[in-house]
Amino acid sequence: MDLHIDDFYRDAAAGLLALYQAFPRKIALYVEDLIGREEPDEFGLPSKRHQGCLGALLWLADEGYLRFETTIRFEALDQAVLSEKGFLRLTSPVPGAAHDALLPASVSRVNGSLAHQLRQALRDSDSERIAALSRWLFRPAAASGSAPASDIA
Repeated sequence: MDLHIDDFYRDAAAGLLALYQAFPRKIALYVEDLIGREEPDEFGLPSKRHQGCLGALLWLADEGYLRFETTIRFEALDQAVLSEKGFLRLTSPVPGAAHDALLPASVSRVNGSLAHQLRQALRDSDSERIAALSRWLFRPAAASGSAPASDIA
């Protein structure tokens, strides 16, 4: 089983949501805030879990989902902010997201957004939903409507 991929999905979602909550401000995005305190190994190096989370954040930057100015040792990305790509993906509607006709349109829009759906999946610790939503997040731009709602819902 590829548990590191589930960790990657969780870390990427948590990092992007932290930036979304601060958007458009730049923030220091600390690994410890996303995964909790991890003890360094016997040589003082960050744990594999810590390195994996930092690696996920750096990958997100390499792929254009966020920008940052520098790293703070192995602890954080400094002056991090969502890119346009990250912002648009997080605010996009998720196919098959529950729509309540009794709610105002603005509330339905927010509730159907990828950011809201990811936040709920993280809160519920629903690994399968986090994975499905992350795959939707990382879809190629040309495939915007290609994922069936059943893959995400």
